[in-house]
Amino acid sequence: MTPTASGADLALAELTTIGVGGPARRLEEAVTEAEIIDAVRAADDAEEPLLIIGGGSNLLISDAGFDGTVLRIRTSGIRTNSEDTCGGASVLVQAGQNWDEFVHDAVLHARSGVEALSGIPGATGATPVQNVGAYGSEVAHTIAAVRVWDRQEQQVRTFTTSELQFGYRDSVLKRHRWQGITGSPRYVVLTVEFQLPLSRMSAPIRYAELAARLDVPLGERASALDVREAVLELRGRKGMVLDAEDRDAFSTGSFFTNPVISEEQAAGLPDEAPRYPASGGVKLSAAWLIAASGFSRGFGSELTGGRASLSTKHTLAITNRGGADATDILAVARAVRQGVQDRFGIELEAESLLVGLQL
Repeated sequence: MTPTASGADLALAELTTIGVGGPARRLEEAVTEAEIIDAVRAADDAEEPLLIIGGGSNLLISDAGFDGTVLRIRTSGIRTNSEDTCGGASVLVQAGQNWDEFVHDAVLHARSGVEALSGIPGATGATPVQNVGAYGSEVAHTIAAVRVWDRQEQQVRTFTTSELQFGYRDSVLKRHRWQGITGSPRYVVLTVEFQLPLSRMSAPIRYAELAARLDVPLGERASALDVREAVLELRGRKGMVLDAEDRDAFSTGSFFTNPVISEEQAAGLPDEAPRYPASGGVKLSAAWLIAASGFSRGFGSELTGGRASLSTKHTLAITNRGGADATDILAVARAVRQGVQDRFGIELEAESLLVGLQL
């Protein structure tokens, strides 16, 4: 376990991709599974609030910081459990392992299924919680099992795919918080097991923009390496790949989820509004709703004195232009959410995890 000094010098902004967040009372780093469990048990035994951070790519933390222990999970490692032409590769990944490094490793070893998720910042352990997805792919398509520390039962537990109850940006892991505290899950992810087909070809291309970039029909396959390169290019154009020289990359990624509404509600939208089939209704494009409500790229700069705005590359990310605090980010988010509500009667929900804050 690597403890750090406590106090105002522990600005959590340094641990998040958006660069926002006040001090932590205490910050600890765990580099082994045992250290993760020990740190969680110690905080729980002391009845101290606990915030778990992996890559910090989906967090917006209050300017007041976090009055408790912040545990940064830094475990790493990718291990092949088994590999054969029939079953594919069973790959065990540590929770703190950088996600894109794992994706790159899979592509290099001719393991298919995660290539469309290239370039997503953050740690692997966070991906099943949110059922991370992009370009028509979700981790639910390839996850076989997730091992966790169950804080309530005080034991290690394994969830199979069906037990994880994956949904759109949702899972049973996300729905169970410790004592209702945001950012403090009941189940702390230790490892994630993936089952990946052995192939240098990608999974079927499910996203029109990606299919067009690759010049293949929807539903067809392409070289997994080509898919990875195309996705990195597309994400880079949108400021969605970490880049210290690009202020559009200082964000939490997509700030809002794509709303899922009933077919009756969807019938009242303009014909040009994108619609996608989804469990429980019709999924809409939050980016389209935002733009159609009159919010252009870069909106919010005047509102926040230039410190925060919608990305200058697309309308779904809220970015720290330099010197922004949580109040600035929320000012942009609230204006956008209210505008979409006024225009379409649809309330956008945050995809980003808000710690000590309310939208």
